[in-house]
Amino acid sequence: LRPSVWAAASEHSDRGGQPAPEGGAWPWQVSIHRGGGHICGGSLINNLWVLSAAHCFQSGSASDNTVYIGRQSQENANANEVRRTIVEVINHESYNPSTNDNDIALLKMASTVTFTNYIRPVCLAASGSTFHAGTDSWVTGWGSIGSGISLPSPQNLMEVEVPVVGNRKCKCDYAGVFLINDNMICAGLWGPMVSKQNSRWIQSGVVSFGRGCARPNNPGVYARVSRYQSWINSKITENQPGFIAFTSSGTDSDLKILLDVVVLHNSTSKWRPKLCMMSLETHV
Repeated sequence: LRPSVWAAASEHSDRGGQPAPEGGAWPWQVSIHRGGGHICGGSLINNLWVLSAAHCFQSGSASDNTVYIGRQSQENANANEVRRTIVEVINHESYNPSTNDNDIALLKMASTVTFTNYIRPVCLAASGSTFHAGTDSWVTGWGSIGSGISLPSPQNLMEVEVPVVGNRKCKCDYAGVFLINDNMICAGLWGPMVSKQNSRWIQSGVVSFGRGCARPNNPGVYARVSRYQSWINSKITENQPGFIAFTSSGTDSDLKILLDVVVLHNSTSKWRPKLCMMSLETHV
């Protein structure tokens, strides 16, 4: 890790979803375009590679995709952005579109970018990182701002502060709808999910799926970045991304949730919790 290069933390307000401040507030944010419009978000992880989700690249060739880094608005001019075509897309070999497992991808740009105040890579959560329920996180992107509500003109980059939802709670919320496993982490839904540790922003999740938008007990589900350190390093062998271990303090309240799962017969995707409640004692 190069501490002078990887993006340091800046101050952001504690309000809800809002336009991100201009001036490089989230300098790793990437807008991925195909067919003339924004299709997915991503994050810059070094001067040549972008981290995104495999579900965004299920058809077409790598060169169909263009990335914009340093972009603030999808409609207005962005003096500080750079544009790159993509020459290689690497989807995780075990990505399963039916279960959304291993929903992670790497994009190689045609040429390197120069770091500026508006363009910098994000640190990634190292293997073994812990994100307890309630861990303060931020997600950014150009997605919908409500159920069926598109981002209004001029489609500025948005930010929202969200707490991590523990995986046991997330399993309860999505019982019978989605399978949540240890390769996933849950919180609000939008784009790259990051948390601040000391002076560094660390990416914990790559947005994957959810149900609706901003619906109660329907958190967004992300690919858990810390589970993919070895995979990422096996694909990027030079100038590897910076990984930092994120450690939550205290006791994880999610461990108090008792979840007894009953798998329905003759089905690999349908299940429900027989018991999903708060324990009277803390499990360690």
